[in-house]
Amino acid sequence: MGDGFTWDTQDKDADTKAAQLAFERGVRMLESGDYDLVVLDEINIALRYGYLTGDQVIAGLEGRDARTGVILTGRDAPEALCDYADLVSEMREIKHPYKSGIRAQRGVDF
Repeated sequence: MGDGFTWDTQDKDADTKAAQLAFERGVRMLESGDYDLVVLDEINIALRYGYLTGDQVIAGLEGRDARTGVILTGRDAPEALCDYADLVSEMREIKHPYKSGIRAQRGVDF
């Protein structure tokens, strides 16, 4: 549901609104009980740039259905979110297609 690479934003208000709407939809999915797993891809980027708050995300996680697992991705997860999580992993880049001239692809990279 994102609009691309928000660190190069031209309209922070629009990006914030998009993140808020996407998170609201994610919360509905978490609460519904219809899903075994929900992936909130790159949500930590939305937190880093202030489009969402840590308290808001934790509240959304606390309201999820008992059967629904959730994965949050993205760099620089806030400490409060790491403290809340059951598992925290870190990945490091070894090779990236962008460095070979392969541009980001919708549906894969964003």
